[in-house]
Amino acid sequence: MPPRPIAPVALTIAGSDSGGGAGIQADLKTFSALGVYGASVVTAITAQNTRGVAAVEDVSAGMVAAQMEAVLSDLDVKAVKIGMVSRRETIAVIADGLRRYGRLAVVDPVMVATSGDRLLHPGAIAALIEDLLPLALVATPNLAEAALLTGRPTAESEGEMVRQAEALLKTGARSVLVKGGHLPGGDATDFFLDGQTLLRLPASRIETHNDHGTGCTLSAAIAAGLASGLPLAEAVRAAKHYLHGAISAADDLKVGQGRGPVHHFHQWWNS
Repeated sequence: MPPRPIAPVALTIAGSDSGGGAGIQADLKTFSALGVYGASVVTAITAQNTRGVAAVEDVSAGMVAAQMEAVLSDLDVKAVKIGMVSRRETIAVIADGLRRYGRLAVVDPVMVATSGDRLLHPGAIAALIEDLLPLALVATPNLAEAALLTGRPTAESEGEMVRQAEALLKTGARSVLVKGGHLPGGDATDFFLDGQTLLRLPASRIETHNDHGTGCTLSAAIAAGLASGLPLAEAVRAAKHYLHGAISAADDLKVGQGRGPVHHFHQWWNS
């Protein structure tokens, strides 16, 4: 028998969700579902479930740096995704590690959990803008995050979404995907902008209470696509398609008593 191809490797740098629906756990599930080997750097430990976040404990900046060094010095990492980075010190060591290894990343600026719990210290927003966004191959904010990062009111129209994406490009990010899932209307429309190309990416809105981890899952799916060799715009399209399927099947899981997770393995378990 011919040897099996070696799975590409993607790295997630994010917080741990004890409920398994978001953060590191969602990222690793997404990588696995999309045929990518997942490595991880844990930035924080959260005590949370489908009903909310009970406690957050940050991992020391030194330990975050040590995890990055261990992974990047050994594994052939093809793509990096960054999620919850709650402190300025953590952001600084992550940015330093990316620069030393010459990496750009999928940056998901996680600021507030689906439950509404704040996950980013207010003093770290400036560090996120100054240190991480210039190292973003693509930044993936939702409407609330894009507003916080640009200092503007939350977008209420597609035109304002595009204007905020343009503003975020000026921070040094190579491209921006502004997610419009919270914009009123029949479709959940995102906009991808890289300074030359503007893509409008609509998808039918799915009515479900189980949407925990959607942002983490989308950004991880983009990283998985990049690790597998897809061009960035194709990786974004494929990730949105994967997430749409995971949300569509979310009600099949019946996990927890609050906002349950999306179904990362919908392509496998339902078959």
